[in-house]
Amino acid sequence: MVTSWLDFERPVVELEEKIQELKAQAGPKGAVQSELEELERQAEALRRQIFATLTPYQRVQLARHPRRPYALDYVERCFTDWTELHGDRHFADDPAIVGGLAMLEGRPVMLIGQQKGRDTKENLLRRFGMPNPEGYRKGLRLMRLAERFAIPVVTLVDTPGAYPGLGAEERGQAEAIAVNLREMARLLTPIVTVIIGEGGSGGALGLAVADAVLMFENTIYSVISPEGCASILWRDGKKGPQAAEALKLTAADLERMNVVDAVLSEPVGGAHRDPAAAAATLKHELMRHLDGLSGVSPLELRERRLAKFRRIGVFHDPGLTP
Repeated sequence: MVTSWLDFERPVVELEEKIQELKAQAGPKGAVQSELEELERQAEALRRQIFATLTPYQRVQLARHPRRPYALDYVERCFTDWTELHGDRHFADDPAIVGGLAMLEGRPVMLIGQQKGRDTKENLLRRFGMPNPEGYRKGLRLMRLAERFAIPVVTLVDTPGAYPGLGAEERGQAEAIAVNLREMARLLTPIVTVIIGEGGSGGALGLAVADAVLMFENTIYSVISPEGCASILWRDGKKGPQAAEALKLTAADLERMNVVDAVLSEPVGGAHRDPAAAAATLKHELMRHLDGLSGVSPLELRERRLAKFRRIGVFHDPGLTP
């Protein structure tokens, strides 16, 4: 039975289910083998056809896919010796942001990520990956700890945005994010950020001021959600697909505009189709970028990072005289 799949995925999933049924009926002797092989060829061709022509809004849907790997899934597959650290030392611990020390192929890193839930109970606990101010303050506390011991920082971003509740505003949500932006810009240790799902507004940027900002190919990074943008511009949240086109929020768009440094490939069909392959890609790219940053002095790192973000949004019009 097809469940938890997106509409445009259903033709492929239904064909895959038919293949599984035939395999079960064929038994160990491999009866109907030729029919199975033909169906598998059809499924692969259909999969490639669908995912080669995705619209921006379909990529938004993939970024939000309920089966997509989350931060702790990557922790399990890419890192060892994970030791989670809790609390901001001011108010509370925020389950929407997880953080702690881990080893990446023998290299210590401070790993910080936004974490969504897999079921209703966990999503309520983690507020669908939307952090409170104490989450950002916890993240900053861990970054400063990493700086003290010259440990690189890795952040995994996956949030619709910072939590908009009354309590969060009372405890200084905007101030907490602003302080993170300032302090990450000045941090004297390497920072690598990977957008693994949704990168929503300042809630994402609060963990994404980095020396290298990477995105998986079916993720998004934007100042506002397509539905929120459509509600403001057209008073109609159902025009989200139209807004997604205008926002240029896909990985390819953002790489072209030099907002992100690299796009990480996903298995055909998305990271949720083969989490192990997605994790292998993440691990390889993290090691590659951390290797590239390891020989840079702390002061040069900071100057490069500041210059990188100052360049974003700057453009040259040859029709204008200086």
